Amino acid sequence: MSAPGGTLPRLVGLNHIALEVGDVDAALAFYGRIFAITLRGRVDGAAFIDMGDQFIALMQGLVRAASGERHFGLAVDDRSAVRALAEAAGAELLPGPSLGFLDPWGNRVEVVEYGDVQFTKAEQVLRGMRLDLRKTAKAQRDLADKGLA
Repeated sequence: MSAPGGTLPRLVGLNHIALEVGDVDAALAFYGRIFAITLRGRVDGAAFIDMGDQFIALMQGLVRAASGERHFGLAVDDRSAVRALAEAAGAELLPGPSLGFLDPWGNRVEVVEYGDVQFTKAEQVLRGMRLDLRKTAKAQRDLADKGLA
């Protein structure tokens, strides 16, 4: 399939994700008990959590049914610490081999270790975030198999 002027645009990555929450201040407090967060900005009814070259937008609004089906995945530098912190923050931990939990508004959060997955931050972004992270051998092979390493 092609666009009117040629090929279709390619997906490059995520700029941000937006989560509907019932209360922005409560959401900042909840996520702040689990993750080290820095605000990129704030406006009436919204707060923006910085992730280097990406961000999470917490949007105050009508929260739909808390089914846990809508979800997003986060790559972190220390997945093992997230489980205990999420539990202490009152998150509902989800069963299964992966680390997942529900926030108080029914958003399902899936957490992976940065080193284990193909998602890759540019070196200059990692430096700017003051992170020194490396990929596992398997993640490096997966990237190499796609010609991305």
